[in-house]
Amino acid sequence: MAPKVLMVAEKPSIALAIASALSGGRMSTRRGSTEVHEFDGMFLGFPVHYKVTSVIGHVFSVDFPARFQDWNSTNPLDLFDAPIVKSESTPKVDFISPNWASYSFLAYLIALSLNLRHLSQEARGCGHLVLWLDCDREGENICFEVIECTGFQSTAGKKVHRARFSSVTEKDILKAMNSLVEPNRNEAQAVDARQEIDLKVGVAFTRFQTSYSMENMETLIQESSRRTDVQKLCKRGRVPESYWYIRKASVKRSPHRSQHSEPSEGETANRVLQVASSALGFGPQLAMQLAERLYTQGFISYPRTESTAYPASFDYKGTLGALARNPVWGDYVQQLLSDGYHKPRSGTDAGDHPPITPMSSATENILGHDAWKLYQYICQHFLGTLSPDCKYTRIKIEFESGGESFNCVGQHVLVKGFTSIMPWLAVTEINIPQFTEGQKIDISRIEVDEGSTQPPDYLSESELISLMEENGIGTDASIPVHINNICERNYVQIALVAKGQADHSLVVEHVIEQFKRKFIYFVKQIENMDALFEAEFSPLSDSGRVLSKCGKCLRYMKHIPTQPSRLYCGTCEEIYYTPPKGTIKLYKELTCPLDNFELLIFSMPGPEGKSFPFCPYCYNNPPFEGIDNLFGASKSSGSVKLGKGAGMPCFLCPHPTCQHSMISQGVCACPECDGTLVLDPVSAPRWRLYCNMCNCLVSLPEGAHRISTTKDHCPECDSTIIEVDFNKKTTPLKDGATLHIGCILCDELLYSLVEMKHGKSFSRHARHRGRGRGRGRRGHSGRGRGSKKQQDPRMSFRDF
Repeated sequence: MAPKVLMVAEKPSIALAIASALSGGRMSTRRGSTEVHEFDGMFLGFPVHYKVTSVIGHVFSVDFPARFQDWNSTNPLDLFDAPIVKSESTPKVDFISPNWASYSFLAYLIALSLNLRHLSQEARGCGHLVLWLDCDREGENICFEVIECTGFQSTAGKKVHRARFSSVTEKDILKAMNSLVEPNRNEAQAVDARQEIDLKVGVAFTRFQTSYSMENMETLIQESSRRTDVQKLCKRGRVPESYWYIRKASVKRSPHRSQHSEPSEGETANRVLQVASSALGFGPQLAMQLAERLYTQGFISYPRTESTAYPASFDYKGTLGALARNPVWGDYVQQLLSDGYHKPRSGTDAGDHPPITPMSSATENILGHDAWKLYQYICQHFLGTLSPDCKYTRIKIEFESGGESFNCVGQHVLVKGFTSIMPWLAVTEINIPQFTEGQKIDISRIEVDEGSTQPPDYLSESELISLMEENGIGTDASIPVHINNICERNYVQIALVAKGQADHSLVVEHVIEQFKRKFIYFVKQIENMDALFEAEFSPLSDSGRVLSKCGKCLRYMKHIPTQPSRLYCGTCEEIYYTPPKGTIKLYKELTCPLDNFELLIFSMPGPEGKSFPFCPYCYNNPPFEGIDNLFGASKSSGSVKLGKGAGMPCFLCPHPTCQHSMISQGVCACPECDGTLVLDPVSAPRWRLYCNMCNCLVSLPEGAHRISTTKDHCPECDSTIIEVDFNKKTTPLKDGATLHIGCILCDELLYSLVEMKHGKSFSRHARHRGRGRGRGRRGHSGRGRGSKKQQDPRMSFRDF
């Protein structure tokens, strides 16, 4: 049996391109966590069996151990010295290859979660590992993650190879396969350093600022907008100044100068993002997504590059030949090949990839409108770098009048050069009359116009990218997605780690210590930030609308709908958080029997959104022991997201006599979880039950005038008996009767009228669970009823 070689790419589409190029299209494909392409071929002069698969981004992510995850018990300062752990990363799901179209979304998510096991299984029996990850620092880091997953790091006799390539064309893939190297551990450790610094500094500052602002700034609300802030920044204290100028004057001298304009250097990622934002009409994030798609389809080289210089061995003629048949610029390319192209200007070699270069020809019908616009710019820029200079004559006429000097400028293009293919850089023709030095010109009239200086306009995305690049903020990968993490500013120490000139642990220790000092200083100076916010923000007492009475002072509280949603009592100076992302209204002026606060009703948006009453005080200060654990189960089960301060809505309250509690409004056990199906008090006329722990929803007879719970319980299943007052016109009762009392599970009429909206069916042991929480657990009834009854098939909704 031939030896096996495992090859791993960074994306499924790249793996497919590699396998197609190396096998000549003769391969078999099987499904796994990601697709595996198999074929036979030669490797290092020996016949082998190839397996080509992929990951989807990073395999591992860094985080703090569990004991540092609790915000309340962990001082943010301790995070700077805390250990870090690596765990399996949750892969990105925003990238789906067209070749995954046959996968269901569920199968795709399952495949992602099995990435580690997939690599380990495919590596069994393989003697060589070839890494085809992206050729940048992140890709180098993923290389060593793959090595760890496959066990090649600790297994003697197995060899690891690194393929370096800049495009996924067949030519580049074959070239990379014939010049394999070893992975660069120094660059991988540079990413490890960046990840650790990013985690510790980012989390420490975020936790402190979030906790501090919630504890000390809850009585402030923002009034100024981001646009106003940007306007203040851009004006920079400019004061308008008047100026004057004269339109006409007499001639002084007329020199002619020949000038030329050179084409640009090779194209970088950040430059493409700037052009896309300023000229092509779409933002940096979309631009990078389009560039990555063009790369994976083989139309351009790797887009995340910072180099502007082409390597000495770059095949310009071959690249031009690939574009010679393009219907848009094919004639221009052929003219370059016949007249002789000019090598591009020498630029900067960042050591990662050559500048962004077109690799094959395409049309708008193939790419689509947006991708075509970006591809067209990349092609035109590349052709421009190989074109001659633009040459023109510049004429500057100087005049003198009344002891003052004036001038005007004319331009005449001699050779268009690269501007023929890059017309947006063309020199503007400015025709002026011919003058000779010393010539006297009569002034027909003098015009004096007055204007005033204006502050600069708001920053455009293109200008922001340029400023971030100039100030070292972000990378070509982080800028498009607006990640402003302070540790991605590419400090020189990180670059030294990548070059092997600095020790990884020493750099991390030094940077962490510096930011630890900054953090301590920031904490000590936080009072200055308080003063700033007090000057720019208005008091909470001046905001919001009057809603409900406080149970302590019996004065009205104001509702502040901005996140986090909350109530504010100006008399007691207390804040009570409310559920987010819904509407909150006063609930019939009813009060909580525990604390005398007026009850509120919360309604989620949409026709199937839940509604439930809650007491503001109980919601923030659960009065019963164990409610926190109950709520934790509810939150983890996918129920309503109740937000900060959430502790006990009425549907979790075990109060025995309150008419709004779970005890009073709970009907029966939820078939999906350990929760209780509770009557929605304001769902009329589309009455329903909802689970207080999960998303299960059951519709009750529609159109009824009233549905309410009673104090009685079904002797068969211990469910709460409900009372239904049907509409006279639609009543299902005989002789026009409208009032009916029964159990929704055991009563034949009610059972036939209920419908499961979300969830599967009632399980066979549901009848023995009473009404869920507080009424018994699986296999045991609440109140001692029904624990030895045999299962009744009427207890299931499975036939709906």
